Amino acid sequence: MRAREQLYIDGRWVAPSGRGSIDVIDASTEEIVGRIPSGNEEDVDRAVQAAARAFEGWAATPVAERARWLERLKEGLAARAEEIATTISAEVGTPITVAKTVQAGLPVSVTGSYPALVREFPFEERIGNSLIVREPVGVVAAITPWNYPLHQAMGKVAPALAAGCTVVLKPSEVAPLSAFILADVVHEVGLPPGVFNLVTGLGPPFGEMLVRHPRVDMISLTGSTAAGRRVAELAAASVKRVALELGGKSAVVILDDADFDKAVGVSVSNAFLNAGQTCSAWTRMLVPRKRQEQVLEIAKRSAAKFKPGDPRSPETRLGPLASAQQRERVRKYIRAGIEQGAQLVTGGPDAPPGLPKGYYVQPTIFAGVKPEMTIAREEIFGPVLSVLPYEDDDDAVRIANDSMYGLAGGVWSGDPSRAERIARRLRTGQVDINGGRFNPLAPFGGFKQSGRGRELGKFGLEEFLEVKSLQF
Repeated sequence: MRAREQLYIDGRWVAPSGRGSIDVIDASTEEIVGRIPSGNEEDVDRAVQAAARAFEGWAATPVAERARWLERLKEGLAARAEEIATTISAEVGTPITVAKTVQAGLPVSVTGSYPALVREFPFEERIGNSLIVREPVGVVAAITPWNYPLHQAMGKVAPALAAGCTVVLKPSEVAPLSAFILADVVHEVGLPPGVFNLVTGLGPPFGEMLVRHPRVDMISLTGSTAAGRRVAELAAASVKRVALELGGKSAVVILDDADFDKAVGVSVSNAFLNAGQTCSAWTRMLVPRKRQEQVLEIAKRSAAKFKPGDPRSPETRLGPLASAQQRERVRKYIRAGIEQGAQLVTGGPDAPPGLPKGYYVQPTIFAGVKPEMTIAREEIFGPVLSVLPYEDDDDAVRIANDSMYGLAGGVWSGDPSRAERIARRLRTGQVDINGGRFNPLAPFGGFKQSGRGRELGKFGLEEFLEVKSLQF
C-alpha cells in the first residue's frame, strides 16, 4: 500500500494540520492501495501563503531559467514513467498499455513542450507609443480530476510555472497518488520553495477553501460542469480569474461518403477510451439514416473487442470505472436509456460476467436514440455510446450543435474539404477530421457550458498571464 502521510508545502514534506486520512481504492479489486492526508483550512492557508511568498522571486526568474526547471521536471517524470503508469492504472482502472502511453506519456510530452515555447514567447511587444508587457497572474489554485490525473495536473502546472506563477495543486481524492509522485520529482529537482505546493482533502469542501482564499489570484479547474458553475460563483465574490475545462457530450458526424469500417471502428474506440471516462469522448455517433443498420453491425463488432478485464493485463482494452459511485451513475444512465425507448444494441446495466469484484460496466451501445433522450443530452462518463440517425448534412449539424456542451467532436468523409466545411459549422472547441491525431500544442477547451479558456500550447500559457501597457 502506498501510504502518504505528509503534504508538500514551501519546499518541504510537512505533517498536515488535519488529522484525518483518505483511502485510495483499487478500481479492479476494490481493495485499499493507498492513503493520503485529509487536510483542513490551515493546510490550505499554509500552502497559499507559501506560494504568495515565493511569487515575486519566481516571477522575476529569467525565462531561460524557468525553461530549464521545466526540462528537469520533464526528465524527472520520464524517469518515473513506469511507476506513474502502474499507479494510475490501479487507482483509475486504465488498462496498463493505455496508462503507459497516455497517463504517463502525455504529462511528459506536455511538460516538455513548454521550455521551447516559453523561450520563444513574446512577453513584450511595442504598439505605437506603448510597451505591452505580459506578466504572471500570481498564485494559481489548480484543481484537477481523477480521470487523467497527472495529465490534467501538468496541463496546468507546466504553463503556470512557465508563465512565472506559483501553484497550489489540489488533486481529486479518488486518484491522488500520481500528484505525490509529481511532488517527489519537484523536490528531487530542487524547485525553489513555495513555487509548487500540494495539498489534499475531501472533494468540494476542501476545494472551496482554496477558491475562497484571498491570496489566490486564479483558479484553474478541470471537472464537471456543476463544479465549474460553483467555482465561478465563489470566485466572482473577489473577481478572481477562472479557467474552466468542464464536461462534454461530443458528437462524431459520419458522412455518407466516409470509409464506414474505419470511421465507426475509430469512433467506438474513442468513446470507450479509459472506459469512457474522457470529457472529450465522442459519445454521440451521428450517422445517415439509410446506413444505420450497416453502422450498427460494425459498431457491435468493434465493441466486442472491448471485453472488460484486469487493467494490469496488456491484453485488456476496457478496465473498470474509477469508483463505485461512478459505476452506479453509469448503470443508472443505461437503465434510463432502456426506459426511454432506446434500442440496446450491446451491453446493458448488469455486471459483466466473470468479474465479481471491481467497478466494471459492460461496453454499451444504443440505437434509435432521439436527441431529446437523457442519454443523448447528459454526460455519462462511462463506456456508453448513442447512435443517432440524421437526414442530411444540415440535419447532422443541427443535431450535433443541439447540446449545452461544446468540447470536442469528429467528422468523417471521403472528401476532406467537405469534412472541413462540416467541422467549421460545429460549435465546439476541437474537431478531429478523419481521425486527426491529438496535438499537445493545439488549444484544448470548450464552447458553451464545456468551459472557459484554453489549455495546452501557447494558448494554455496565455491563460496564466496578465497584460499591462506602458505608455511613453
